[in-house]
Amino acid sequence: MMIEHKVTSQITLKRKRILIVDDVPKNIDLLKNILSEQYHVQVAKGGKLALEIVNRSLPDIILLDIMMPDMNGFEVCEQLKSNPKTQDIPVIFLTAVTDPQHEQRGFDVGCVDFITKPITPLTTLARVSTHLKLAEENLRNKQIIDDRTRELDEALESAIGMLGAVSQLNDTDTGVHMWRMADYCAALARAIGWDEAKVELLKLAAPMHDTGKVGIPHSILKSPHKLTDDEWVIMRQHTVIGHEILIRGEAPLFKLAAEVALGHHERWDGQGYPSKLKGAEIPQSARIVALADVFDALTMQRPYKRSWTIEESFEHIQQAAGTQFDPDLVHVFLSIEDELRCIKEKWDAVE
Repeated sequence: MMIEHKVTSQITLKRKRILIVDDVPKNIDLLKNILSEQYHVQVAKGGKLALEIVNRSLPDIILLDIMMPDMNGFEVCEQLKSNPKTQDIPVIFLTAVTDPQHEQRGFDVGCVDFITKPITPLTTLARVSTHLKLAEENLRNKQIIDDRTRELDEALESAIGMLGAVSQLNDTDTGVHMWRMADYCAALARAIGWDEAKVELLKLAAPMHDTGKVGIPHSILKSPHKLTDDEWVIMRQHTVIGHEILIRGEAPLFKLAAEVALGHHERWDGQGYPSKLKGAEIPQSARIVALADVFDALTMQRPYKRSWTIEESFEHIQQAAGTQFDPDLVHVFLSIEDELRCIKEKWDAVE
C-alpha cells in the first residue's frame, strides 16, 4: 500500500494544472467531473479571484467563462496576456455565444480556442489535451530560441572582444579598458534617455571605436617621442580606417560602431578630426564615446602617467565642456558620479 501511495503521489505531482473560471456552480461541477481524473483542477468563481490565484501559482491552462459579473473573460484574458509571467498560459474561452464578432474579439485578446456550451466531455478533453501539448511544444521551442540567442550573444561579445584586442596589439590599452569604457557609455546614454535596446547596442559598439588602429604602424602607435606633423596625419587615419572596416557589416551594431569609430575624435568646437564636425553635426553616439573614453583614459594608470582621481578627471572634463565635449553631455555625466564610481570599482576588481 505504501508503494502504491508513493507512485500515486508522483503521478499527481506530474499532473497538469487547470484553472476553471466560471461564476455558475453547475458549470464548475461539470468541468471538474470531466477533468479531475486526468488533471489537477483549481476553481475561481470570478475574474478578480482568478487573477489572484494565477499570481500565486501559475496554471498550465485556463478555461475561462466570458460572461461574469465582476470582470468579463475578455478583460481577464487581456490582463493575463499583458503580463510577461502569464502571457504564455493558453486560455480557452467557455461561451454560449457563437457569433463571429464574439469569436474575433476572443482571438484578438489572446485566447487559443473556444469550448461552446453546453459542455461535452469528449470535446472538452480533446481541446484541453491538444492545447496543453501545443503549449509544451511552444515552451520547448522558446527555450531553444532563448538558448541559441544567448549563445549568439556570447559569441558576438567574444568576437567584439577579439576585434577590439586586435586594434590594441600595438597599443597600450587593456581589454578591461574596452568594457569599462563601454559601461560608462551605457550609463551616460541611459541617463540622457536612450531606450534600453539602443543602450545595449552602444555598449557593444563602443569597444570597437579604435578598430582602425590595426592599420597604423607600430612605430607610430608606440613612438617614444612626440609625433611629428606627418606622423599625426597617419595617426588620425585610424578613424577613417575603422569606419571603412566596420561599415562593411550589415547589422545595425556595425553601422553604429562605424559611426562611433569615425566620429569619436571630433570636437564640439569643430577642431577635431577627421572631418572637423562641430556641435550637433557630430553623431551623439560618437560624442558619448569621446567623453567616456577620455574619462577612462584619465583614470587609468599607464607606464608614462599616474592614474588621475575621479575628482581630477571631472575637473578636466568640466573645463573641456563646450570646447572638446558636448556641454549637455558633460552636465549629465557629472550628475551620475555615483554610478560611474560603481562601474570603476567593479572593473578595478577584475584587473
